[in-house]
Amino acid sequence: MSVKGIVGCRVESLFWGTAPIQTISPDNASVEELAEAMQSSASGEEKTSFLIEYLLSQREGILDFAKTLLFALFIYFIGKKVVKFCLRLTSKWMVKRDVEIGVQNFVMSFAKVGYNLVLIFLVAWILGVGATIIALVGSAGLAVGLALQGSLANLAGGVLILALKPFRVGEYISVTGVEGTVESIDIFYTRVSTTDNKTIVIPNGTITGATITNVTNADKRMLVLDFMVPYEADISELKGILKDIMRQEEMIFQEEPMDVVINKLSPLKVQMQLKAWVKTEDFWEVRYRLLEQIKCVLEQKYVQG
Repeated sequence: MSVKGIVGCRVESLFWGTAPIQTISPDNASVEELAEAMQSSASGEEKTSFLIEYLLSQREGILDFAKTLLFALFIYFIGKKVVKFCLRLTSKWMVKRDVEIGVQNFVMSFAKVGYNLVLIFLVAWILGVGATIIALVGSAGLAVGLALQGSLANLAGGVLILALKPFRVGEYISVTGVEGTVESIDIFYTRVSTTDNKTIVIPNGTITGATITNVTNADKRMLVLDFMVPYEADISELKGILKDIMRQEEMIFQEEPMDVVINKLSPLKVQMQLKAWVKTEDFWEVRYRLLEQIKCVLEQKYVQG
């Protein structure tokens, strides 16, 4: 652009606020000059003609960008298939090595995010914005990390649970006032199914900071039943009847110690305990059956009698 054109452009800008379209050459116009031309007081036909000439002058750059964009899209769609293949391969690898199901779910959640991030960065580098994407991700990661401190604590809790293994999927636990069977150990939460078929979701950070009772960690479990009898009860006779009932119960370990004892003396009643060993998976079935039988014995001896 000549000095005269520049001066004319400046003078026109004082009156109209934008440069006249005649003073801008479409062959070497910058993006700012293109924007000025589109905002000028020129007619619609002049603006259209200028835009077409500008696009024609930039056709080589536009074609190069279009080729790059098509290649990036091609890589993206192929990459999605590769990501799915890698996820299946990762899952098969863990199944083949009998990795615990909770660890599998945890690793697969991370793998899905990781593989897709690699694909996004690859496409960004092809488009020439890789460094910008990395800088944005870094800044966003710092901001998100500060905003989601609680979620990061849950994430760390999930890693600790899978590393230290205080419980596994399928085991019955008691934690933070919740009892149930562990359904899954996810990145941020652990899902527990109660005996009445409710699903309770507990944050992993809360679990690692609480006392955990793993009921099914061992193969066998001691069954302890408390019940009350009057002071006038014949304790020796009652103990004999209840021991006979335990000997007839097939699910009780007969070779392990079993007993009926006085546990506590209250002002009005005598608190007794029945103790026996059973398989962990048979605990509740035996408990309910013995409670029913104890109730029948006490009813016959001290209610009907």
